[in-house]
Amino acid sequence: MPSAAIAGFGTLVKIGDGGGTEVFTTIAELKAIKLPGVKNTIVEVTSHSSPGGIKEKLAVLGEITEMTFDINFIPTTATHSYTSGLIKDALNRTKRNFKVVLPDAGSTTWQGAAYVEEFTPEAPVDNVLKASIKLTPAGQWTFAG
Repeated sequence: MPSAAIAGFGTLVKIGDGGGTEVFTTIAELKAIKLPGVKNTIVEVTSHSSPGGIKEKLAVLGEITEMTFDINFIPTTATHSYTSGLIKDALNRTKRNFKVVLPDAGSTTWQGAAYVEEFTPEAPVDNVLKASIKLTPAGQWTFAG
């Protein structure tokens, strides 16, 4: 039986322009992407009357986890630059909408607001300019498929 696995190649991360009818632009030169996930805070609620003396737990708050990705860094590219891109948003602590488009048949999308928490460029002597970016979600994201 053939695998139903989907190749990750072709995944897009897009950044919104913040306009009234928001336009999203694909971030250039994306490499490895760690997508946002969901994490719950679980607290213990065990009491003296808990059945069987077994600990009881309750999920009280959830959060969307950070997303990280690497790029081939091109300082003059609009989505990377100091004047309009990820570096500018990091310096100005700008909350921006982002959209992830997965390469499945339905073009599943994940979308929400986030901050550029880190933009870490690198200039290795034996490789290309590159950068690692960490986006920290500002609240709820939508997941649609």
